[in-house]
Amino acid sequence: MAFTPEFLDEIRARLPVSEVVGRRVQLKKKGREWAGLSPFNKEKSPSFFVNDAKGFYHCFSSGKHGDIFRFLMETEGVSFPEAVERLAGQAGLEVPKSAPQEQERAERKRTLVDVMDMAAKYFEAALAGRAGQAARAYLDKRGLTEATRTEFRLGFAPGDRNGLKAHLLAQNIPIEALMETGLVIHGEDIGEPFDRFRDRIMFPIQDARGRIIAFGGRAMQADAQAKYLNSPETPLFHKGHVLFNHHRARTAAHQAGNAISVEGYMDVIALAQAGIGNAVAGLGTALTEGQMELLWRMGPEPVLCFDGDKAGQRAAHRAVDTALPHLKPGRSLRFAFLPDGQDPDDLVKAAGRDAMENVIAQARPLVDVLWERELDAGPTDTPERRAALERRIKDLVKLIQDETVRRHYMTAMAEKFQMFAPQPVNAPVPFQRRPWNNGERRPKAGLREAIRPSAGLRQAAGAGRIKVREAALLVALIRHPRLIERHAETLSEIELTSPDLARLRGAAIDAAAHGEGDSQELMEAAIARAGLSASLARAEAALTPGLWWAAPAADDLDAETGFLHSLALHQKAHALNKELRAAEAALGQDLSEENFSRLADIQHQLRTVEGTESTIEGFGAASGRPARSF
Repeated sequence: MAFTPEFLDEIRARLPVSEVVGRRVQLKKKGREWAGLSPFNKEKSPSFFVNDAKGFYHCFSSGKHGDIFRFLMETEGVSFPEAVERLAGQAGLEVPKSAPQEQERAERKRTLVDVMDMAAKYFEAALAGRAGQAARAYLDKRGLTEATRTEFRLGFAPGDRNGLKAHLLAQNIPIEALMETGLVIHGEDIGEPFDRFRDRIMFPIQDARGRIIAFGGRAMQADAQAKYLNSPETPLFHKGHVLFNHHRARTAAHQAGNAISVEGYMDVIALAQAGIGNAVAGLGTALTEGQMELLWRMGPEPVLCFDGDKAGQRAAHRAVDTALPHLKPGRSLRFAFLPDGQDPDDLVKAAGRDAMENVIAQARPLVDVLWERELDAGPTDTPERRAALERRIKDLVKLIQDETVRRHYMTAMAEKFQMFAPQPVNAPVPFQRRPWNNGERRPKAGLREAIRPSAGLRQAAGAGRIKVREAALLVALIRHPRLIERHAETLSEIELTSPDLARLRGAAIDAAAHGEGDSQELMEAAIARAGLSASLARAEAALTPGLWWAAPAADDLDAETGFLHSLALHQKAHALNKELRAAEAALGQDLSEENFSRLADIQHQLRTVEGTESTIEGFGAASGRPARSF
């Protein structure tokens, strides 16, 4: 429904932003504005501000900004029309009426919703009465409390073929309304309409506004033709666009950041009872595009939960195929697989809420599930079979409509194909942290301390995001300052990603220019005067034992050899990264074999360069180490 700007402005004029926001956020006056803790992020200091004069809120911690309509949409997951209707009611305004035909349809729907609510009350009364004794015992066995049953309005449909029909007809509800809502079964070959749901525990299905629009019924008899039975498609109910528990879960999902999709009503209810309120379920079939859109409105990366058996795997794979065309930047799915033979209901009963949250925390990204599905589809032991895998992957990725996401998927898949790339015969083994061996491989006195900093320093280095090779180059220059004079022209051309290291380089070059490059002591004093001792400590903390040549105790000859070879690798890596960005862009424009192969080749070269150093004949002898490669 379209709303005129004048009507929206009237709502804004009647409802100050602070009034609407203040119902959810505790606000305090701060000058001309109001301030409070962000409703979007957990924080201790207020970063959320409301300005009534300008009619907006702004959250500095999350970057979210908007008016009163946007606030309801962001915090409660409602649609724009719902936000307008709700705020119009609070403002004492009547929403403008639509065309006569639309008004008639809306009125008819309201009547049918009333009928569904009357049916729900009938089922609730039946569950509480004598006829519902066995159903209550079943729910007791499943561990559902009275409060949970009331919250979800669970009920029972007795076995009588005409019980609900007679009840509603007695309240002057026309039989046509029962037919239209699907509460009775009718047809040309059926003489008299009769109740659709009989001898079943009843689960009301509600729309995004909490109105009952359909029912799901679980059979009490083990030999029933259908264990679960849903309402048919009706003017109220379109199964592919509805999620069970949507109206309750969306606020919790917005608070948690995402929704969780499980497979059954009982799973949703059990999770809610355990305190996991952001769970929803499809309605007995594979998730549709419409249902995924609802999930994405609740959060950018919903977690889809499946049983760990083969049926669960197949359901997950169907969800992958449904989602692929609709992926967008920042919008995807994650997949959680439960232990074999267990569903969420079983898991929370056996191991509690923490066990389920642990499963959710380990959810895997869509790209990994897609890759493993195709990898497991058949052997890949020959070039032809690997080529078939590549073709399948490319065809699937082409289904992604968003160009940016498609390009990144091709890049990710090219990286995964590196598992098939042959390793060079003399490929260096990536560094693995291990203790020094006894005997001849032990570094000489003073060297071990220089290259094995404390755990605290290593943590500081990690926090600064210093790349190890860049750190080694700068530490070598400062601990062996004569390198600066010999390689002055090269130093300014070294590309550094860390601001810390760039400042160290500038200070070192400046110190050498003022005659302080003759010794480690003079250089260290210059670095201290520049206020960069902590930066130097972080750089040294980033070094690994394989980079011993940068340490103070290494011989200048070994330091220069290591420096030059690491510099060559550093420059090669930067050049390859530029080529990689160009290759990714080319692949995004044209998903050709040539572009894919080019990207894979560059990634392979980068993999070789990034984790290793060159082999240098006789390297280390001058520092009292046996001649070996590094």
